[in-house]
Order: sequence, then structure tokens, then C-alpha cells
Amino acid sequence: MDVDRRSFHWQLPRMLRALADAHFVAIDLELSGIQSKTIHRPKAVENGSTESRSTGSKQTLQERYDEAKEAAERYQILQVGLTIVKEDADTGTYTARPYNFYLNPILEVKLDIERIFSFQSGAVEFLLSHGFNMQAPFTIGVPYLSREEEIFAMDIELAKQNKAGIADIHLRSDEVESIQFVRKVRDDIKKWKTREESWPEFLNIAPDGHSVTQFTEKRGLNNYQKRLVHQLVRAEFPEFVSISRPGFIQIIPYDKEREDALQKTKMKGFEEKLARQVGLRWLVEGMVGGDLNNIDPISFASCLDGNPVWLDLKELKREFNEVQIKLSKQRTVLIGHNLFMDLINFYKCFFGALPDTLSEFQELIHGLFPLIVDTKYMSTHNNSNINARSGLDELDADLYKMTIPNIALHKDHSKYSDLSIAHEAGYDSFMTARVVIRLSAKLEAAGHYVGSDDEGWHTPAEGGGVLIDITNGSSPQRSEARRQPTPSNHFIHYDPSAQATPLRTEAPTMATTIRTPPITKPKRARNPPVKTRTPFSHIGMFDALDDAPADDEDSVDLEDREVLSSSEAIPPIANFMDGWNTPPPPAPKVVDASEQPASRLMPPWDSDFWNVYGNKLRVNGTVEGVCDLSGQER
Repeated sequence: MDVDRRSFHWQLPRMLRALADAHFVAIDLELSGIQSKTIHRPKAVENGSTESRSTGSKQTLQERYDEAKEAAERYQILQVGLTIVKEDADTGTYTARPYNFYLNPILEVKLDIERIFSFQSGAVEFLLSHGFNMQAPFTIGVPYLSREEEIFAMDIELAKQNKAGIADIHLRSDEVESIQFVRKVRDDIKKWKTREESWPEFLNIAPDGHSVTQFTEKRGLNNYQKRLVHQLVRAEFPEFVSISRPGFIQIIPYDKEREDALQKTKMKGFEEKLARQVGLRWLVEGMVGGDLNNIDPISFASCLDGNPVWLDLKELKREFNEVQIKLSKQRTVLIGHNLFMDLINFYKCFFGALPDTLSEFQELIHGLFPLIVDTKYMSTHNNSNINARSGLDELDADLYKMTIPNIALHKDHSKYSDLSIAHEAGYDSFMTARVVIRLSAKLEAAGHYVGSDDEGWHTPAEGGGVLIDITNGSSPQRSEARRQPTPSNHFIHYDPSAQATPLRTEAPTMATTIRTPPITKPKRARNPPVKTRTPFSHIGMFDALDDAPADDEDSVDLEDREVLSSSEAIPPIANFMDGWNTPPPPAPKVVDASEQPASRLMPPWDSDFWNVYGNKLRVNGTVEGVCDLSGQER
């Protein structure tokens, strides 16, 4: 499902509800650039000179982190893909909801903060070659604000409202006109202050010879003169308040009750504006158990056609409160492919400045996501085959014929049931979800892990994610109750018809993906295409040293895409909470277990399986080769 800036707030409660019930979330990013192609840079030594290392040597993880950090601070996330997956253990079905978001880097001007970012020519060429719409992030992209940016914007607004940090203008002796202007304003205020009549209750400061009612911006006071008036009143007449008007300044008596109410109204308006700018980060906060209190449920009623939508505000707040409570008690299990660079960019984008050391970053990201799974590490762990394929599309193609576990697309998310759009973040996150489900089931059935007494993760009785010990904020507790084993003689068969469910009409979506030229007879890609590797594809610029070329005999030209551009009509009256709880997909078929080599379900999160495969990121081209987020290497 494509979600743009107009449909985001309509979809937000549904996405948060799906997130609260999620077994895991798969993520993918498309970036405006990556770290430099120069694999090794000169290494600084104590005397300030530099020395070059041999081009054959490998980087350390810290050196790779330094490069990725520098790139994350320079480049921009252009597209985010999130696939929210819900597990139904009774039917053995994993229902996927893929979301595709363009991310808008443009900030609201009145927030008084700026972003500076770059585009890398190679990254742009790569994205364009895969049909990426470079204009879309700026025109229809969902806004966002990092935690750090939100705090900075709030500090600026508070200083502005408190008149703090406003530098005074110090007039020089040769600025005769300005000195005379200030002297005249001072005299006018004193005369008005000592007037015998109570009327007028205000004083308008305007240029000589002009009537206030005839002022325009060009004919009235300029901004410099207005600053001088504000400064004078603030410094010498604290019993008055100066108010800026078009072309003039109005001075009125100070009233504490009125000023407090005015400041409260201004702050409320600013907070609403700030909440709208937070945008996609609300979903990220839901993933990490963050604070969602500043979301105004009334904002969920935004419509594409501008017509009001009827909703039961009391019921809406009740259900939203339930979702908040549930999200605050768990952490999302995060899945990705070749995650090292994506996690660094993800943190910089939605949380703030990156720490200088890798160990600090590992601690921060592990605190936000206690369990992270890298499907690239899963596919290469203990694999002695030098030609083993570990690219995302290669893994998906290799595992695509597995009929179990059963994977179905939610009926509102049928975009990818007939389209394979490689390097669209939403589709790549969906591929990642398919890979982790099938690969984990296959590896567990084959016994490709060893037992461990390390701490596991407790799976909530309802929904998914990782439960957090709220009392002390410590790591997740190990589950005492394990999932009941699946009967060994039955498995769930994947039913392709479950994917091809029709799109809904109740909630707005806007598909804006453009692929040229369109093909006249689109095919359903039963075998996902395998494409030529570049430094910007999922294996990364260092991974080409380790991965064998893909077999693209049956690949489909990614340029041959249907033009997809549509928007669904919204009824003027709708049940706003409709779609949060949806019926399960059709019942799966039962087949003989002897014909199936994989498990019916993924290993539970408290299984020893994830002590082996969890919280480890494959980082090719480094001395260590693996980044352990659990801290065992630190």
C-alpha cells in the first residue's frame, strides 16, 4: 500500500493497530547516497601525517561505522518500506501488510529549523534506472521530524515566545535617523501614558504623515523600525505590550491573564503544527514503545477530498488509548536484509545525532530494538559454500517455492500480489518478510542451530513483538511458557488465492508508483527477478567480494512495469475504526508432512534459535565480519 502525505493521518490509527498486533516488522530504505566508493582512506597517525594502508587489507567495524555515519549525516532517506506481519498460530498463517512511504525532507518554514542534505550521482542513476520517481519525496512524501529536531524546534519556539535570545540593537552615534526615530517613539508613548482621558486604550506607532488605516507593508514601518519599537517597549515600558500589525506597531496595556491565554493558544497551535511535522516518526515511536500522547485523534479524520468524516470521538479515543497501552509494553522485532547501513541511517533520521563509537551505537539501537534479525546473516551463518547466494532477491527466489509456512497478503495490501517492483522499499520489505519466515522455518527444521542458556525473548500472549519489563526498563524476560509444538504429520499449504484479495474502498490510499514503459500483459512474478549487482543494491558495495553472480536466466525486465496511479474515493460518512480488526484469510490447505521439509511456523522469539541468529549483522569486507548488537563482543 502506498501511503502519501494526504492519506497518512487517515491510515495512522490502522497502522498503529496493526503494529500492536504484529509478530514482526520488516524494513527497507532507499537512500540518496551511500558511503564513499573509496574503500580505504589514509589513516591518521599521532604526528598529524597520514599513512595509506594496503588496498588488500580489510576495515575494522569501527572504520566501517565511521564511513557509514559520515554518509548518514550527508545523505537522505528518500523512501521507507515497512511490512507489518501478523502470525496466526492456529492456522499457521502469516498475514503481511506492506507499506511504501516516500519521505519528504522539506520542513515547515515556521519551525525555524533547516535540513541540509546531498544527492550522490551514482545513487540517483541507480534509482532512476529502477523507475524511482525523484520528484515524489518532495511532492507527496510523508513529513518526518527526528526526536532531536523536535526538541530543537520546541526550544526555539519557547525562546521566541519568551522574547529570550532576541539580540538588542545597539545604535551607533552616527545612526542619526534611527536615534531620532526611537526618541520620537519614546516621547509619543510617554504622552499617551500621561494622558488625562482614558481613551484611546491603545497607541499606534506609525510614520509621520500617514494614517494607520491606509498603511501597507511598503508604506508603513519596516522590520528594522519595528524591532526598535519592540525593544524600546520591552526595556523601558514593561507595563505595556507591543503588537506587530501590517505596517505599524500597536501598544496596549499589559494584562497578565490575557497574555497567558494568548501564549497558551500560540503554544497549542505550535504543538499541533509540530505533531503534523513529526509524521512518519509516530509509527517509529510505536515500534519502540515511545510516547504517542501528542497525537490528536481528531487529526485521523483527514480526508483526500476535504469532506468531513463522521466519527465517534469517544470510541476513537478509547481504542487509540488501548493501542497506546499495548505498544508501550512491547518492542517490535525488527527484520531487515544487510541491515548495518540501514540501521545507522534509520537512527540518524528518526532519533538524532549518531554517537562517535560503534559500541555506543550498538547499545542505543539494542535499547530501542531488543531483537533485530539480519536475513543476510541468517543465510551466511556457518555456510562453508564460497558461492552461497545471499542477495535479497536471490534468497527470495530460492525460497519462493516453499509452500509452508503459509504467507498471505492482507486484502487491503494487494499491490504486490501481481507486481514485483525490485528496489521499491515497500516491495523489498515484503521480500524480506517472506525470506525470514521461510528461511527460519527451513533452518529450524534442519536443526541448523545449537542450544544456548542465554536470555531469550518472551512473546506476548496477544499480538506480537517483545515484551519489556516496565518496572525497571531492563531487557526482555525469558518466556516460561513455550509455544505448543505443531503436530508432526500436518503442515500448512500456501494458498496463492489469499494474496489476490481485492483492495478496500473504505480507507484512502494513493498509489503513485510510476513505471515506464507499461507492459500490455503483466505477469505475476512467480520467480522474483535476479538483477545485476551495483554498489547501491542490497548486497552493498563490499558484499560483491563475497557473493557469486546471480543467475538471471528467467529474470524479468524491471523497466516493464504497469503505470500505477490511482486514488480511492472516500465516503463522506465512515466508521473510522473500520479495518483495525479484520477477519483472517481463507483457511489453509492441509498436506502430508513427509512432503514438506520446513516447519509449520517460524521459531518462537524465545527459542534458542534466535540466540544464534538474532542481533547479529553481516558486515562483509571487515575484519570482524559480524556486528553483534547484544554486546557480547564489547
